[in-house]
Amino acid sequence: MIKILILFIVLIAGIILGPIMAGHQGYVFIRTDDYDITTSVTSLVLCFIILQFILLFLGWCYRRFMSTTSRTKGWMSGRKYHKAHTQTQKALLKLAEGDFDQVEKLMSKHADFSQQPVINYLLAAEAAQQRGDEYRTHQYLDKAAEVAGNDQLPVDITRVRIQLAEGEVHAARNGIDKLIDQAPRHPEILRLAEQAYLRSGAYQTLIELLPVIAKVQLHTEDELEALRLKAYKGLMNQYMAESGSDGLQKWWKSQPRKIRQEIALQSFLAEHLIECDDMDSAEKIIIGGLKQQYDERLLLLAPRLRSDNPEALEKVLKQLLKQTGATPLLNSTLGQIALHHAQWEQAETYFKAALAQRFDAHDAAWLADALDKLHKAEEAAKIRQEALLHSLQKERS
Repeated sequence: MIKILILFIVLIAGIILGPIMAGHQGYVFIRTDDYDITTSVTSLVLCFIILQFILLFLGWCYRRFMSTTSRTKGWMSGRKYHKAHTQTQKALLKLAEGDFDQVEKLMSKHADFSQQPVINYLLAAEAAQQRGDEYRTHQYLDKAAEVAGNDQLPVDITRVRIQLAEGEVHAARNGIDKLIDQAPRHPEILRLAEQAYLRSGAYQTLIELLPVIAKVQLHTEDELEALRLKAYKGLMNQYMAESGSDGLQKWWKSQPRKIRQEIALQSFLAEHLIECDDMDSAEKIIIGGLKQQYDERLLLLAPRLRSDNPEALEKVLKQLLKQTGATPLLNSTLGQIALHHAQWEQAETYFKAALAQRFDAHDAAWLADALDKLHKAEEAAKIRQEALLHSLQKERS
């Protein structure tokens, strides 16, 4: 604008002063190696003004061209953004339908122009994994990592989830350890940690993580207790596999008193000791637990004991009869122990008491065996017939 004003002033001055200076124009002489140029001052000024107008016109043309190019680019980019948004919406619908081939195709195409390209690449990776295309899965994960910048957490979480789905348990375990250091209370990280530690056999690590899982409230109290018992059972399996009965008992003694008093864990330990053929140690655990309280898990293990002196166990079971009353399982347990030690009459008494409370095919079979030993063949046959009829009725229902 200032240049135009200056040129306008010069033009007016030329119009006013031109006639005055008509007879006094003077001249300009320019010499080069090959040429001599002679012109009047007025002509030189006019050439300068025309040159300025030409330069202004070229500048205007350049700005107009650049403005048109920017608008064209903006239109093209806007079109791509709109298309990426439309494709993302379609991909989400296909995800609900379970069409992972289309999900991958729609999520990956124009992903760079979507509002959240990281999400597009991550969903494309999970879709490729569902199709079993390992190469594309990792390709999309790498793309997601590139566009995520400093926020790598969603990429790492998806990577661990895919590793677990592909069976790369140890790689997932390594990844989840790093994620827990970054975000120890992240719900999805804790869910994946639960899977990774269970599948990799990191039961002690999972047990240590349970208080955090409880605070985040990922599970109900019953689910959390089931998970804790599963972890302890897995840990006992490891000690039994590595060191047998001695290693198992050494680990058990190192546990806090509160843990050693849990009936559920006592039943797990007794079961493992029975598998190790350490009947004496298992019997001590079962008797100790039953002295604390009546528990069916321990009662179910009692008949599996093979002891030459069952008096101690029988004494505890009879004491439970007085304290809790005669339950079907307690009578059945006493009957099985009597049967194992050839105490046929006692076995008959206990099994009949158990069957009087509820009918059980196993108890009926054991009673029939005891009756056979007592030479009561007709009664034994009658019991077996009743058991058979009961089993047929149960199958029909």
